Amino acid sequence: MGDLFSGQESKLKEPEKLSRKEAEEELGRIAKEMMEHDRLYYQQDAPKASDAEYDALRQRNEKIEELFPELVREDSPSKRVGSAPVEKFAKVEHKIPMLSLGNAFSEEDIGDFLERVRRFLGMKEDEVIEVYCEPKIDGLSFSARYKNGVLTKGATRGDGYVGEDITANLKKILPNKLSGSFPEIVEVRGEVYMSHKDFEELNKKNEKEGKKIFANPRNAAAGSLRQLDSNITAERNLKYFTYGWGEVSQALGKTQKDCIERLGSFGFSINDAAKSASSVDDIMSFYNDIFKKRPKLKYDIDGTVYKINRLDLQERLGFVSRAPRWAIAHKFPAEQAKTVIEGIDIQVGRTGALTPVARLKPITIGGVVVSNATLHNKDEIERKGIGGVGATVTIQRAGDVIPQVVSVDTPGKEIYKFPSYCPVCGSIAMAEDDEAVIRCQGGLVCDAQAVERLKHFVSRDAFDIDGLGKKQIESFWKEGLIKEPADIFLLKEKQTLLSSMDGWGEKSQENLFNAIEDKKIIPLDRFIYALGIRHIGQNNAKLLAKNYVSYGVWRQAMIEAKDKESQSHAELVNIDGVGEKVAEAVIDFFLEKHNIDVLNRLIEQVEVTDAEQVQMNSTIAGKTVVFTGTMKKITRNEAKAKAESMGAKVSGSVSAKTDYVIVGESAGSKFKKAEELGVKIITEEEWLEMIIG
Repeated sequence: MGDLFSGQESKLKEPEKLSRKEAEEELGRIAKEMMEHDRLYYQQDAPKASDAEYDALRQRNEKIEELFPELVREDSPSKRVGSAPVEKFAKVEHKIPMLSLGNAFSEEDIGDFLERVRRFLGMKEDEVIEVYCEPKIDGLSFSARYKNGVLTKGATRGDGYVGEDITANLKKILPNKLSGSFPEIVEVRGEVYMSHKDFEELNKKNEKEGKKIFANPRNAAAGSLRQLDSNITAERNLKYFTYGWGEVSQALGKTQKDCIERLGSFGFSINDAAKSASSVDDIMSFYNDIFKKRPKLKYDIDGTVYKINRLDLQERLGFVSRAPRWAIAHKFPAEQAKTVIEGIDIQVGRTGALTPVARLKPITIGGVVVSNATLHNKDEIERKGIGGVGATVTIQRAGDVIPQVVSVDTPGKEIYKFPSYCPVCGSIAMAEDDEAVIRCQGGLVCDAQAVERLKHFVSRDAFDIDGLGKKQIESFWKEGLIKEPADIFLLKEKQTLLSSMDGWGEKSQENLFNAIEDKKIIPLDRFIYALGIRHIGQNNAKLLAKNYVSYGVWRQAMIEAKDKESQSHAELVNIDGVGEKVAEAVIDFFLEKHNIDVLNRLIEQVEVTDAEQVQMNSTIAGKTVVFTGTMKKITRNEAKAKAESMGAKVSGSVSAKTDYVIVGESAGSKFKKAEELGVKIITEEEWLEMIIG
C-alpha cells in the first residue's frame, strides 16, 4: 500500500535493460534528486551538482521516459523548470511562464530536434526550417516589464511561473527608459552575467575584506542580482543580454531575428554573435565556431541555443510541460580531472531511501573547487567499482562545483560496506520486493522521513505557509510540536511550549499563527499535491482537481476505484495523462488506513475549495474529446495541444461522458465505441471549423 508522502527509487542499469518496475523506481529517484539540485541552483546560488552530472540525470530520465511513456511522473524533471522563489523577496507571477529548454549534446540530437519539428507540423523533408542561433549565456535569467517605456517590474525566473521581485536591482542594470518606437507594454527577458574581469576583481576584493569567495561568475552574478540592497548590485558592474520577450501589447515582428533586433532598437543589449541557419550543417558550423571562440570571450557560456525563426511556426509548435517545442539548447562537453574519495556519507530522504554521498579530496577544475558527489545508491557504487576510501576516480564538471564520477581508476584499499541500519533512527535498512534501493524501515518513527514529508506539505506549491519553512519544521518536530499535518493548524494550542523556544516572541508567534490561519483555505489541486502521493506532482494534481472538481467527489471516487471493474476506476485511468500507474498510486493511498486517519484529522482543520471551472471563451472549454484515426491538415499532437490550450479535456478512450470523438482516416475501435454509446462524432474538417471558426 502507499504510505502518506511516499515515493520510490531503483537501481542504475542501462535504461534498455530496466524492467518496468525498475524504470518506475528510477524515475522516482531522479525526480527527487533533480528537485533538490534545482532548489540549490535557483534558490541558493550554491549548486551541488555539476552541469555534466545534472545533464546526465536529465538525459537518463528522458531516455527511460521514452522507453516507458506510461510511467512519466507529474513531478518529472521533463515537466519542471527552475525552483520556487525564496521567502526574502516578494513574489511576482509571470503572466507568460518563463520555461526552460530541452538539451542536445550532439549533431544527431540536433537532427532529431528538426525532425520532431517537421513531424509535429506535418512538413516535408525537403522543406527548409530556418533556425535562429545564439550563444547560451551562463548567468541568471530575468524578466523586466516596461509600461509606456518605463521599467515598472523585474523578476527572476523562479519556478517558471512565480519569480522573485528584483525590480530595484534590475534598475541598476537595464535601461530605465526605452528609446525608439516601442509598444505600450514590453516584457523583455534575458540573462544577467558577470564578466571574467569583474569576477576576478570581486573575489580579490572579497578575499581582502574577509567576505564570501564566489566559485564562478554565474554564482557571483546570481548572488549580486539577488541582493536586498540594490546599492550592492550597482557596485558589482553586472551586464546582460536579452534573448526574448514575454507579454507585449503589439507584435514585435514576424521572426525571432526581427524581434530581437527590434528589442535592440529600444536600447536593450543584444548579442551580436547570433546568426540564422537553415540546415544541420549550418547549425553545427555556428556551434563549432562559438566553441572555438569560447576561451576568448569576456563572459561564460555553456553552449548554444537554437530557436525556430518564424513566430507563426513557434505558435503552432507550442510547449510541452517545462519547455517549448520550438527551441533547444546545445550543451558544451564537460571538463574532467582525477581525485580521491576520502569518505562516503549516507543521507536519508523523505521516502526512507539511503543515498551515499562521496566526499572527495578537493580539486580545482577550471578555477572551481569540487569536493563531493552523489553516488545514488548501493548498486551505483558496485557498478562503478568504488571500493570506498582511497579510491581514485575520474570526475567531470561543466561550470559548477560538484562532479560526476565518470570512472574508477583504482578501487581503494578499503571495501565500503553499505549500512544495514538507518543512520538517523537505527531501524533496519533493507531493499524490499527486489528493489535495488536500500530503504529505512522505520517509517514515521524515522525523523528524516517524517520531517521531509512535513517539509513537502508546507512547501511553496503545497500549503505555502509563510514563516514555516524547513528549519522551523525541523525545530518543531524536535520539540514535539508537530508530528503530522493536522498539528500545524493546532499550533496555537501549544503556545506555551512555543514561547519557551528561542526566537519565538509574541510578535513572531502572532505572525506565524496569522500565516497558518491564512492557509486554512486551499484549492483542491494544491491540497492533493501537498499529500505527497506517489506520482502525483503538480500537473497530475491539477488534472485530478480539474476532473473531480471537489474534495468530497474526488475522495469518494478514489475509494470506489479500488474495484477495477467499477465505473470510477475506468474514469480515473481514462483521464489523459493519468493512466494505470498513477491510478494505482492514488488508490493505494486510500487503501492505507493510516493515510485515511491522517487525512480525516487534517480535513477537520482546513477547507478545501473546489477547482475553478474553465473560464475560457471557447466552444470546447470543459468538453471531453477523443481523437482517432489519421489527421490530414494537422498532426494528432498539434490537434491535442490545441484542444487542451482551449480548455478541453483530451481523453485516451471513449466513454459515455465523452462529448466529441474527432475522426480522421482509418479510424478504428474508438469510432465504433462512439457509435455504440451515441457520442457525437465529427470529422477533422468539422473540428477545425469548430475551433477556428
